[in-house]
Amino acid sequence: MKKIQVQGVHHTTIVGSTRQSAIDFWEGVLGMPFIFEQPNLGKPDESHLYFDPGDGRLLTVFTNESREDAVRPAPREIGCVDHLAFNVSRATFALAPARLRDHGIEFYERDRGFMKSIYMKDPNGLKVELACYKFEVPDGFRAADVLMKAHRLRVERGDHHIAEEHLADAIEYLLSTRDRLPHDAPAEVGGV
Repeated sequence: MKKIQVQGVHHTTIVGSTRQSAIDFWEGVLGMPFIFEQPNLGKPDESHLYFDPGDGRLLTVFTNESREDAVRPAPREIGCVDHLAFNVSRATFALAPARLRDHGIEFYERDRGFMKSIYMKDPNGLKVELACYKFEVPDGFRAADVLMKAHRLRVERGDHHIAEEHLADAIEYLLSTRDRLPHDAPAEVGGV
């Protein structure tokens, strides 16, 4: 083996406060089903809660009933996590602000060119993002394929950031090449 080949994110674990605080936010606000709980096998005074963020992988939270919600911004220093981003549909993205307001969650929205984002904080100050692509991924491709090609088009054109035109042109290019590639060949996204 010449290198370790990762196959995706297995899980993400965050340090939380209480069990109920974690369940209220991750399941109650964001709708991630609470799957199970067991002791944190590496730190016996903590519980380890498991949630499903929607893709079958896991988000886990270490909790301890003696802790209180931090209610402060999470550290943003070298080696710290800036934020966690979760994919949502366009319909969910459109309805999320009302749901967040109903739960008393402060948030702000940003347009990232190729996606839209809603940012909020969990009870312990960790920034959480709901992200929604502005495009549908064509069958047989991945979002990364569209984004790589859109980025190349953006650079070639001297544009500041990826915009809808780059996405549309990237998808058009990918679909035009799909019919020319042998059935099992990977899509080449580098050419124009």
